[in-house]
Amino acid sequence: MSTITLSNQKTFPCESGVTLLDGAKKHGVTLEYSCRSGRCGICRAHAIGDTRVIRHDESILSADELASGYILTCCRTALSDVCLDIEDLSQFANINSKTLPCRVDSFRRVAEDVMEVVLRLPPKDPLNYLPGQYVDIIGKEGVRRSYSLANAPRRDGKLELQIRQVAGGVMSRYWFEDITTNDLLRLEGPQGTFALRNTSPTNLIFLATGTGIAPVKAILEQLRADPEQAADKRIWVYWGGRRASDIYWQPEFGSLSVNFVPVLSRPDGNWDGRSGYVQDVLGCDGVDLADSVVYACGSEHMIHSAKEKLTTLGLPHRNFYSDAFVSSN
Repeated sequence: MSTITLSNQKTFPCESGVTLLDGAKKHGVTLEYSCRSGRCGICRAHAIGDTRVIRHDESILSADELASGYILTCCRTALSDVCLDIEDLSQFANINSKTLPCRVDSFRRVAEDVMEVVLRLPPKDPLNYLPGQYVDIIGKEGVRRSYSLANAPRRDGKLELQIRQVAGGVMSRYWFEDITTNDLLRLEGPQGTFALRNTSPTNLIFLATGTGIAPVKAILEQLRADPEQAADKRIWVYWGGRRASDIYWQPEFGSLSVNFVPVLSRPDGNWDGRSGYVQDVLGCDGVDLADSVVYACGSEHMIHSAKEKLTTLGLPHRNFYSDAFVSSN
């Protein structure tokens, strides 16, 4: 049994053969994470002590990072006492993941390759989550896929998903061909640490590609319901797609003042909006990145490119939060 010490001096035990991320969770400590498969890099941390990779791999880390002592907490276990240069996320302390039955309440195509699905839970067993988190949906024969929740908690407890069709995907075949109202599924969640943080910068910036707009929509609903959280903030939403039909959501911001910027990477001749990639368009808009916090959700490529570009342009490294969508069939 090893003792893990965080930079704020909080400690937890970690058993041999258990990843640092799972060991923390087992003992009520939440560390930053998203994909849990070593691909997004969000659980990256500097470690002092002996550790060993026991799950997945750390190819997302550069040779220099590995040589400097950086690890992924979802991949490694401790072989000795270890110090991690990260803090726990106290706001997630009362957010507990659980497995629940759910039924398909409604579904509709919102784009050619995007299905909006609304799920209802047992009336006496609601899901406690923070806007921005995701759930695992468990289908037939135990097939499991992760989807961000596209709404802030509602009075009726229903959950919205925005699901992108994947060619040849097992779950995609269900969502786009076999789904019927009242189908019984299971979900496990909430998962992930993508959620609003208590940060002081003036500019609150969201970057999304494709169905990465789903958790952004949920967070914006949270801010719309409690505008005090956005007091004295300037809010920017950059949403990227390939073509105009990919911009399938029409935002309703209420009293929030939001700069909404749809961006197309492959526009046709009828598009008179912004073109390119969301991180590049943001970089051209003259937003004071030194006084900003960025929440990015979408493809792995966008996440890594945006972080590299925006930190180079002055965004503090600690003010970039992300949730990378990793591919699966």
